[in-house]
Amino acid sequence: MKVLAAMSGGVDSAVAAARAAEAGHEVTGVHLALSRNPASYRSGARGCCTIEDSNDARRAADVIGIPFYVWDMSERFHADVVEDFMDEYAAGRTPNPCLRCNEKIKFAAVLDRALALGFDAVATGHYARLREGPDGLVEMHRAADAGKDQSYVLGVLDQDQLRHSLFPLGDTPKAQVREEAAARGLLVADKPDSHDICFVADGDNAGWLREKLGDRAPNHGGDIVDDATGEVLGRHAGTYGYTIGQRKGLRIGTPAPDGRPRFVLDIEPVSATVRVGPRERLAVTRLRGIRPRWCGTVPTALEGSGVTVQLRAHGEEHRARVIVSLDGPDTEVEVELLDPAYGIAPGQAVVVYDGTRVVGSATIAATERVPA
Repeated sequence: MKVLAAMSGGVDSAVAAARAAEAGHEVTGVHLALSRNPASYRSGARGCCTIEDSNDARRAADVIGIPFYVWDMSERFHADVVEDFMDEYAAGRTPNPCLRCNEKIKFAAVLDRALALGFDAVATGHYARLREGPDGLVEMHRAADAGKDQSYVLGVLDQDQLRHSLFPLGDTPKAQVREEAAARGLLVADKPDSHDICFVADGDNAGWLREKLGDRAPNHGGDIVDDATGEVLGRHAGTYGYTIGQRKGLRIGTPAPDGRPRFVLDIEPVSATVRVGPRERLAVTRLRGIRPRWCGTVPTALEGSGVTVQLRAHGEEHRARVIVSLDGPDTEVEVELLDPAYGIAPGQAVVVYDGTRVVGSATIAATERVPA
């Protein structure tokens, strides 16, 4: 096959490209330039898409012996990922830009261009496994290395995208990938993994949003309120600086009567109000998902011992019952959590599993909490 290997400049994508070439595929490496103004150097393990990353990817391609190109996807990335991130936070929701990038950029814009250029598949360094199911469809399963599993952020891929994807690292522990990179002479063998949001290089989401939103922010300050009593406990500089479940950085001078910490329970951008309360008020038992994307056949209902949902990229699994329903022209997903989850915010993704198989995902629109 003709394979386009997406090379970020990290160890995972480099080894994935090397494995694809070693398997006999005709491989071409491509680095995605996603930043309009890439920095010269990374900040430790934060950020990506820097000039340094591009050079690291090029050197890895040279060692592997494959052609290499840089594709400028910065405008598409800004429109589909960065702008979406800002809009969601301004509306009081908590988005996951990695899912949006996979959905809109890596397995949409890049895959579409690759297929138009005559490539058969796109290979990445994601940790997930693909296999053919009994119905002939391509199934996506969790990676062998549970600590590195990335099936959650790939839960937005549909069947056509899965048929044109390769994940060469899905069966391999991360430590072994680094050893292999060193044995292959790849200089990125010891390069730190990138983490957090790639376009917020210093990890300060609130500061980044404050700078970028400017006059677009719905408010520049408001009250932090005790949800039970209505007492104003403090002021904030903008609701976009908070997310449901947040405990640190509230800067509330008045302690709770019982001395326990408070958490963000609700965010109301219109009234510029942040409501806080005890952790037990964060317990969610039901949620509603919109804009579902299915990896294969659209289910109508899922239940049983193997049915679980994951609500964060590195979060735990929760046993669940899942019902898919049509509400007018739109499909919605109703999820009953058999084990309560805490700190779940609208805008996050719910990814549905049947055992290790990824069924699909949806964007959380609303949650139902345990009554006070």
